Amino acid sequence: MPWVLSSQMEHLSSSPSQRECERTAFSFYCAVREQLPVWLLEDMRCMEVFCWEDGQPRAFLPSEALLYALVHDHQDYARYLLNRYSVSTLRAPRCSFCCCRNNGAPHLSVAVRYDRVTILSMMMEALKDCDIQSEWRHYLDSCGGCSHVADSGKTALQLAVELSRPDCLLLLLVHGAQPDGLDLALQRLVSCDPTERRHAQRCLDFLLLFLPKPLALNCLQEEPQRWQSLLGTEVFSWLCGLSPPPLLLQSLRCLARSGPDQINALPSFLQRSSNLHFYSFF
Repeated sequence: MPWVLSSQMEHLSSSPSQRECERTAFSFYCAVREQLPVWLLEDMRCMEVFCWEDGQPRAFLPSEALLYALVHDHQDYARYLLNRYSVSTLRAPRCSFCCCRNNGAPHLSVAVRYDRVTILSMMMEALKDCDIQSEWRHYLDSCGGCSHVADSGKTALQLAVELSRPDCLLLLLVHGAQPDGLDLALQRLVSCDPTERRHAQRCLDFLLLFLPKPLALNCLQEEPQRWQSLLGTEVFSWLCGLSPPPLLLQSLRCLARSGPDQINALPSFLQRSSNLHFYSFF
């Protein structure tokens, strides 16, 4: 693959057949990058492109093709793969470096890292084809990648908070991901670059909308004045368990959970006016 290091490539290219697989795989990568038509990409994947596994060549899987489509934002190809192969497209492919098959959600992690909101939305719709609801909820909360991958041990939601990807975060939350990144969102808000603060604030706002109950966070108790200033008195008091959730928060929570597009449908005058910090994402 094109991101293989030269030292790894030297190890991998041990036979003419293996080198030919690498050549065709790179050609496929370039074809997706150039946004070639879907029919041509599928012809290549099924008949011309091969990868090396267990000492022999095999065709690229739809799940591997979807990773390429995510990286290069080829929305038409991603739509075709998800419509044609449904949830099987989201199965974790075998790692080409350590030859293990993880049970995580690498497609979700890649979608969040590259901020592919449109394709992530397609993936969320495809997950609805799962026969058992608990399966796709478990998938949403799975960690992506093997131990040597940068995003290993992180859920897609945690990665969205870490990278300040509010649109991706909202999609994950609406479709059932656990809102377990509040502590990370608070730390991100105070440590991020000023140019990213608005996105970090939106991530925090969305988590608050889906948080079922306030959490006992040490940082709030250690620096109450600082966090009260950042969060506002009502939200701070609620998170500390000193008061019920603000009425506006409860109203917006119902609206947000009905779909990611519902909040943006609010009248513009309502989007511009509020004295609550968690309403700043409008």
